Parts: sequence; C-alpha cells; structure tokens
Amino acid sequence: MSNSTKTRFAPSPTGKLHIGGVRTALFAWLFARQNNGKFYIRIEDTDKKRLDKEGIPMITESLSWLGIDWDEGINSKGESIGEFGPYIQSQRLDIYKKHVQTLLDNGSAYYCFCDSERLETLRKKQEENKQPPMYDRKCLKLSEAEIQKKIDNGEKYVIRFRVPRDGKTILEDIVFGKIEFENNLLDDIVLMKSDGFPTYHFAHVIDDHLMRTSHVLRGEEWISSAPKHILLFKALGWESPYYAHLPLILGPDKKKLSKRHGSVKIPDFKEQGYLPEALINYIVFLGWNPKTTQEMFSMEELIENFDLSKINKTTPIFSYEKLDWFNAQYLKQLSLEDLTERCLPFIKNFMKNEELRIENRDALDEKHEYIGRIVHVERERIKKLSDITENIDFFLFEKIDYPVQLLIWKNIAREKIKENLEKVLEIVKDIDEKSWTVENLEKQIMPKAEKANGGRGGMLWPTRVALTGVKKSPSPFEVAWVLGKEIAIKRLKNAINMLI
Repeated sequence: MSNSTKTRFAPSPTGKLHIGGVRTALFAWLFARQNNGKFYIRIEDTDKKRLDKEGIPMITESLSWLGIDWDEGINSKGESIGEFGPYIQSQRLDIYKKHVQTLLDNGSAYYCFCDSERLETLRKKQEENKQPPMYDRKCLKLSEAEIQKKIDNGEKYVIRFRVPRDGKTILEDIVFGKIEFENNLLDDIVLMKSDGFPTYHFAHVIDDHLMRTSHVLRGEEWISSAPKHILLFKALGWESPYYAHLPLILGPDKKKLSKRHGSVKIPDFKEQGYLPEALINYIVFLGWNPKTTQEMFSMEELIENFDLSKINKTTPIFSYEKLDWFNAQYLKQLSLEDLTERCLPFIKNFMKNEELRIENRDALDEKHEYIGRIVHVERERIKKLSDITENIDFFLFEKIDYPVQLLIWKNIAREKIKENLEKVLEIVKDIDEKSWTVENLEKQIMPKAEKANGGRGGMLWPTRVALTGVKKSPSPFEVAWVLGKEIAIKRLKNAINMLI
C-alpha cells in the first residue's frame, strides 16, 4: 500500500466517546500508520437534535489520552487544520447543496414533499402486506411546474436519491468479503433533510471523496447501507473507497454493548484508573487476531503487526475481567515512582476534606515517600488505579475505630492477647529507624509469634487489628513499615489499653 492510503474517524459530537467508536478509530489509525498514510478526524454534526456543545473536546481529549494522533481534522477548539477543510460538516452546507444539485440535474435525485404522517401510513401498510419498507416514489411523478409551485407555496420537502431499480450492486468488503444486493430492494434514501442539512448517507460520501479517503472503516450495521453509498459515488462520477466493516461489540449478555453493561465511555475508564496503553491493547483484540500467542503489544508493535485481513467476522464480547487483567499487567510494569505519581490523584481525591494522618497536605505534592510506601504494599492487589483507595483508610487517617472484640483471636483470653501485644510493643521499640524494614520487622516478630499464646495467629492477628482496625489488610509487618515506628507504637499502646 502506498502513501495514498488515507483513513478517517468521523464521530458525531453527541457526548463521551464510546468504546466502539474508539475501536473504529484505532483500527483506521493503525492501518494508516502501517502503510505510511494519513489519518484524519471529521466531525459529523448534521443531526442537530443530538449535539453536545462539549462533544468535540471530549472526542479529541479522549483520542489524545489514548495516544491516537491525527494529521488533519479538528483540534479541541473545533478549529479545522488541513487543506481539505472545513472538517466539520455543519460548516460545509454550501458544498453539499452544490453536489445535491448535480444529482438533481442528472436525474439521480428528486424532491419529495410527503409528510411524516403519509410515510408512517405507507410503512404500516407495507408491513401488513409483508413488503420491505420502501418509499413508493409518489413524488417522482411530479412535473417541474408542480415541484416549483410547491416550493413557492412554502411546502417542506426533502431530496431523495433515485436508486436504480435494475441490476445488482456488489460490495467487496475487506472483512466480510463479497456481498451482492438487488437494487430493486434498495430504498430511495433521503439526501437532504427539510432543514437544509444533509443526512449521513449523503454528507459522508461527498466528504470521503473531497477529503481523498482511500479506506472507510466502520461498524457492520452500515453494511445494509453500503450499496446505496456505492451507487451515490457512481451517480456523482466518482470511485468509491475500499470498505472494511467491523463486527459489532457485544456485552457479556450477547446484546449490543451499552451503558447497561457498565462503563463504555472512554472518560469513565480514565476516571476509574485504567491505563491508556492497557485500554488500547485490549480494544485491539475486540475483532483483531494477530494469529500468535502474544497478548501484550506496544503501539509500535501494533502498527507493525496490524492487518485488516486478520479482523474476525465473528462478534467480539467485551469482558471487563479481561480488561482488568490487561490493566493489572501494565500496572506491574510501571516503576514504583511512576505508579505512585499515577495513583496520587486518586489518593488525594479520596483524602479531600477528611481528617488526615499526614497533617501537611502540601507534602503530597512535595514529598511522596509515604504515599510511595502505600503504593509499594498495595501494587500487587490493584487492577486499576482507583483500587488504590480501597481499604487504606488506616494508612491515611489519624484515628481508627474498631470494637475491642476484633482484637481477639479465636477463643484466646483477653489477657493472653494483651500479653502478646505487649511483647510486640517491646520488640518494635527496640528496632531503630534505620532498621525499620518489612524484612527486619518480620525477622524480629515471627520467632516470638511461633511461641505466643494461641500460636502465630494469637500474636499476628491482634497486631494486624491494632495497626489497621480491620480484618483484612496487608501483613502487619508491611503495615507497620508504612505507618512508621511512631504511629505503630501509638496504635499498639492504644490496643493494649483497650484490653485492660
């Protein structure tokens, strides 16, 4: 493939970017980059009812966060960048009007004045007769004089495409192969709506040609519309681009992936603490199979290995469990310093307006040793960055509250538990700050624990509870190391006093 390869991502700015849209953008981007081609963004905003004023920046910010860049298109401010702009369809209305006039002039399009009530009646009648729902071409019979009279009278109209009624249209799809369509079963789609805005069917055909798109990647739900688009290109005297329709992404219940399945929007994944590189790595497997056992791919490796011929026709199932696995693998690859920096915003948000164990909030920005110790202890447990805030209150807050009964291990007498904690207290008092490590704490305490009242559990359980106030936590040695000698001693003394 030469550098004439050019792909695009053409979302509607209706809100946060959906995982399915990102998959389309990623595949188009990978294909362009692999073939030394270009990738651009075009905004399809002709459906005015569904627009979100923050839609464009949400799209560009999500793509940038994921590491998907573009050569032409729009920036976060909605400004067009590139020689084929504007790249926002609502700014191209004169272009569409010019080309729809070409179709009217050559007989490939016609005015339709039928209102929604008539069209609904027609549809119901066709359904009752088990006929395919299609416009009956009533307005195609109007003379030029009749058309002009209706226009002069202010009657609302749309402009429809006159689909050839004979022969077949063939779609040579890169993913699904050769698909034939009988032209007499294709409906006369609307090209221009009554508000003067083009439909998707018309606008994207004009734009794909004028912006020199070589390959169109989109969801398989557009396969049924593809023959109409191919015929539109032909009616305008243009060659159609190559098509690659991507199988739909389904949720675990085998239904189309939507918010009922959980998070499906990119900003939501970001807020939950998924890494962009993990999300990209997982998304690429939603339809693409590298035909190897390798699962972890860098962007560079994806560009090198991506191949449209390796996209499966079968429908992929979105698995949050598998995404969590990918994210956990990427988290493990981060240095402690990097992981701490990424966890810090989640911890700071968690601590907001709370009684802090660390008195100086500014220390979180200036010195991260303490947070780094928390992250070090918790890193094997977390699957996403937001997990870092689960069950770490005892690390962050000065006061921990728990019932005295929680200190008791099995049926050991309170006095025996108290003696065990006193032994731990004496041990930790004798450990200096330089020797305050997880390994040394374990080395000093474990021999005593083996001989303690109630055995190992009789000493380690109440020590854990005294330090954390909860049943489940990292080991008491790790907790003591994170807390530091001063706080560990303070909490042990508090537990002993509770048992008096």
